[in-house]
Amino acid sequence: MGRFNNMIAASNNFDLLVIGSGPAGQNAALEAAKQGTRVLIVEQEPQVGGACVQYGTIPSKTLRETALTLTAFQRRSGDVYEVLHDAELSISSLMKRLNEVVHAHQETTRRFLEQANVERAYGRAAFVSPHEIAVTNVKGERFLVKADKIVIATGSRPRNPPLVAVDHENILDSDSLLSMTYLPRSIIILGGGVIACEYAATFASLGVKVTLIDRAPMPLGFLDAELVDFFVSQLTANGGEFRGNCEIAAVDWDGISSVRATLRTGEVIKADKAFVALGRVANLDTMAIEKAGLIASERGLLVVNEFCQTNVPHIYAAGDTIGPPALASASMEQGRRAACHALSGKMHPGLGSLPIGIYTIPEIATVGLTEQQAIEKVGRPMVARVRFDQIARAQIMASTSGLLKLVADECGDKLLGVQVAGDGATELVHLGQMALIGKMPVDTFAHATFNFPTMAEAYRIAALEIIHAREEQSSRTGNDASFRLNAGVRN
Repeated sequence: MGRFNNMIAASNNFDLLVIGSGPAGQNAALEAAKQGTRVLIVEQEPQVGGACVQYGTIPSKTLRETALTLTAFQRRSGDVYEVLHDAELSISSLMKRLNEVVHAHQETTRRFLEQANVERAYGRAAFVSPHEIAVTNVKGERFLVKADKIVIATGSRPRNPPLVAVDHENILDSDSLLSMTYLPRSIIILGGGVIACEYAATFASLGVKVTLIDRAPMPLGFLDAELVDFFVSQLTANGGEFRGNCEIAAVDWDGISSVRATLRTGEVIKADKAFVALGRVANLDTMAIEKAGLIASERGLLVVNEFCQTNVPHIYAAGDTIGPPALASASMEQGRRAACHALSGKMHPGLGSLPIGIYTIPEIATVGLTEQQAIEKVGRPMVARVRFDQIARAQIMASTSGLLKLVADECGDKLLGVQVAGDGATELVHLGQMALIGKMPVDTFAHATFNFPTMAEAYRIAALEIIHAREEQSSRTGNDASFRLNAGVRN
């Protein structure tokens, strides 16, 4: 299901050639097909979807959903949880479910491409000239295709530094992690980025002893500090541990039963398995990009402008090949933007205010400015915080760990950003995203009628706090750079 076949008509000249079938490549191809152009998508793997489907977003979120179900049983019905939480049963059931989801998504993607009349080819792509690509399949057969415009969306692979001896059995990366046949009792996770933190939270929720190690003082350094603190506290509550400011000297398998992570201080941390999440490398090294006149950055990425256009005007790039934020949602928009500009010279009508969703347990999400960014921009923003234990729906669901923050300008009128932590955060953040896109004032939330009970009520409570604070703002003093509000909560 979802496999690529070499389905190319007699002519090998295309309006648009897309290299890679992940989120960026799919959306570039579909956007171009909508404009009635002849499109070819080339994929190296036998199945459509790229690493996102095989090793990334889809499998990791399926694993997370399983863990989330188990933690829900733990919270709400302890006796049932004790019956269900068997490690061997969990991993076998998980792998069956994971494969079902992956195959279903691959088939859906294949069907979309087929219905859009996107031609497809399977093989490794490499530039021959600025407009020509050689595609070599697993049999060694090679054929040339030409295109007026090209989109590079080849994704990325795990970056495994020399000091870590990844063997894909005991020391794993994101391509091999989900090949485990059992849940380990303990795991060391190297890294403090999104992938590391998502898996750390998931494994901790499954009862695995997790040690998350990073050289930075705190993980997820690009996030609002309060959200980071929330993540670390929840990881700790689930039995995990975060070790910051730690430099790794070596990671190896002792040949018997344990993985050893040796710190620069000489301390040795042991676990059954280790997972390496120390960044990713763009898949550009086998593409002979120099033959097209393309120049990679020092980090091995393609530099693009706001249209996702490279230094070669007819060649575009999207997704992990251009670097952060390296999110599936961002890659999709980049692919659409690249194809739209390549074929029409216009900007894709995608809207700003890109949300970031991190699928830890519980979730974390943000859109717009963080509190610190707002301080730097407006000087003294109003910030209202609502904790989930004040929300009736959260109490009903036994999901009271979490918060929602509204960040507004110094007058409390204009919404600048929203941060959410807790169950459903990646869904809840979209209400804030729509408000930012529509340039809605904070008052909109206060005057709207929300269904009861819902988590969305948090927006209304926070907005009411900001409105109430306007009346008192002139009389309030303090040393904080921002005007902070804590709805119904005393510090």
